[in-house]
Amino acid sequence: MLRKFVLTVITAAVMFSCSSDKEDAQNASDIIGTWDLTALQIDENNATTDEQFGKEILDFLTAEQCYVVTLTFNEDSSLVAENSGSYIEINVNPDGSGLDIPCPVESDTDISTYTFDGERLSFIDQNLETVTVTVQISGNTMTISAVELGLDSFDTGGQLVFTRR
Repeated sequence: MLRKFVLTVITAAVMFSCSSDKEDAQNASDIIGTWDLTALQIDENNATTDEQFGKEILDFLTAEQCYVVTLTFNEDSSLVAENSGSYIEINVNPDGSGLDIPCPVESDTDISTYTFDGERLSFIDQNLETVTVTVQISGNTMTISAVELGLDSFDTGGQLVFTRR
């Protein structure tokens, strides 16, 4: 179940990354660039066990400079999503002192098209359906609500946080 949760978070992040800034007017070009999934923000007091464990895994990998989801928004309106989530292995350290989560060396790549108006991101998902989500960009940080993405394991909320390279 945990693996399914982690894969769901990562897959959704790949397919639903986005951007906008409520403080300053955003331009459609603000999303252009390469973004790495670097954090999952959750309410620690209300989060489910799966949400907490998913956050711990992502925090661990990010601290190792291992980014399991990378999104590249190009000027030609193409979106390249690299996702290593299907290749995450969770092992116990040989001495039993904790978990060992090596950085995946394999990834899946999806190519799509997108539009971005400074607040709403629309893209074609893997089922060839148009998905539209509200995003926030502040400097080099992009966030999207995990609930808005419709992630099954995010009943209590959460934000997927991406950092621009």
